[in-house]
Amino acid sequence: MTLKFLLTCAAMTAAIPASAQTQTQTPAANGLEIAKKMIAFRSVRGPGNQTPQLAAYVKATLVAGGFAANDVTITPVDDTAYLIATWRGSDAALKPIVLSGHIDVVEAKPADWQRDPFVPVVENGYLYGRGATDMKLDAALVIATLLDMKKAGYTPRRGIVLALSGDEETAMKTSAMIAEKLKGSEMALNIDGGGGLYAENGKAEYFTIGAAEKTYADFQLEVTNPGGHSSAPRKVNAINALSAALVRIGNYRFTPQLSPITKGYFEGVAPRQTPEIGAAMRAFAANPEDRKAIETLAANPGYVGQIGTTCVTTMISGGHAQNALPQRATANINCRIFPGVKPAAVMAELERVAADPSVKFSDVTEGSNPTDASPLRADLTGAVKTAMGRIRPGVPVFPSMSAGASDSMWYRSVGVPSYGVSPTFIKQSDDFSHGLNERTPIDNVPLAITYYRSLLTDLTK
Repeated sequence: MTLKFLLTCAAMTAAIPASAQTQTQTPAANGLEIAKKMIAFRSVRGPGNQTPQLAAYVKATLVAGGFAANDVTITPVDDTAYLIATWRGSDAALKPIVLSGHIDVVEAKPADWQRDPFVPVVENGYLYGRGATDMKLDAALVIATLLDMKKAGYTPRRGIVLALSGDEETAMKTSAMIAEKLKGSEMALNIDGGGGLYAENGKAEYFTIGAAEKTYADFQLEVTNPGGHSSAPRKVNAINALSAALVRIGNYRFTPQLSPITKGYFEGVAPRQTPEIGAAMRAFAANPEDRKAIETLAANPGYVGQIGTTCVTTMISGGHAQNALPQRATANINCRIFPGVKPAAVMAELERVAADPSVKFSDVTEGSNPTDASPLRADLTGAVKTAMGRIRPGVPVFPSMSAGASDSMWYRSVGVPSYGVSPTFIKQSDDFSHGLNERTPIDNVPLAITYYRSLLTDLTK
């Protein structure tokens, strides 16, 4: 750890307002205040990255709330940093529970937003700012919960570890490092996954536990030939060959798949869909070879990713001059691979579909790690259902599979089951994660703290 980094952390700690250190507010007010302060840090990869300073603020807040300073460590990595805070349990023989999240965010340019993305605003029942949904608010609510539990004198029998990565939105280098450090843990509760859905009328529809996620993969396709003068076209053309292969791939559908997690998801969501979609979900859950159900779900962007592996062309480049035959043409195929399927098998299948040996394939994936789903443990699902019942009685709870990637894959890769358990509810029309004018309803705040307290107590008492 460099002297410059230590001095920066010390300066940040000294600059934190007394209100953030004394924890005299209600847990909900404290959680919202912490979230606003976290959003104000521009924790974005690249020049001016303030993730280390944000980590210093989080450490100061935890220490002021009762954590021992040497139980909260900040580790600098490149231009970022990660934080691990340990609340030791009374029974050292029990493996700890990890609360997993991240404190970096996706880039946000103020000129594009209606409000400055790094100036948090509470307006019309929403918290606005980069990280309001993904995922500084959830991190703040967990922090506020831990501080409130400490203040109340709670002593966990099983230890609790708060692990906040610093580059989940980019390289995931810190994510992998944290998982390796904590690979002896009982389970990871990913507060950046799962979650609930509000209907457009504001009614809580359902809540999901994220128990699996698809594998991210990028495959490059390349065609090369000698080229030549455009006045003398030839039958073999790099761009034409690549284009033909991409069309064949675009028209191809991988064999649909069903797992216990997606089966539970479709059965849970079906009653809340239109009759056509609901019938397709029930039919697919009963028989993943049902052609009518497959066609209906595949035509819906919200559900096509739930029925199997998907691959789509995302980038293309070719040629070197307007008056020359192309010597090289490339494309990127981005795939989201069903859990349990190996990327190499998917690339081989794409090569067969392309049906042209002149198209060379290579795996250019970065920052991904194929993992299987986590088992649906009765202790975890029971604790989640109990916690959700305390804040939103009657709301159904079922498992889900994420089409995106999160820190969970790194825990699963070292043998630690990981579950998305965020209690935040949001409308589909309000979900602007990674987009403009990100916002989350603040009615989640007091409910989330009650939920986290219940969940953590059940799993660590």
